[in-house]
Amino acid sequence: MVIRMRHTRAHTGNRRSHHALKTAANTISETGQRHRIDMETGMYRGRQVIDVTKKALKKAKKSA
Repeated sequence: MVIRMRHTRAHTGNRRSHHALKTAANTISETGQRHRIDMETGMYRGRQVIDVTKKALKKAKKSA
């Protein structure tokens, strides 16, 4: 036998205040997938992380 405690309306409302639906977060930006470096520009999260020209020169030198 389970005896449940009664809750006041205020307590129930406080608990349910977190049940509201939230808008869906953007998981994919316009530029591509999350946590991916743009290989054309070398940008990640608004900053330059790869020198694309240096990488292209290195690749050209390696293939020649």
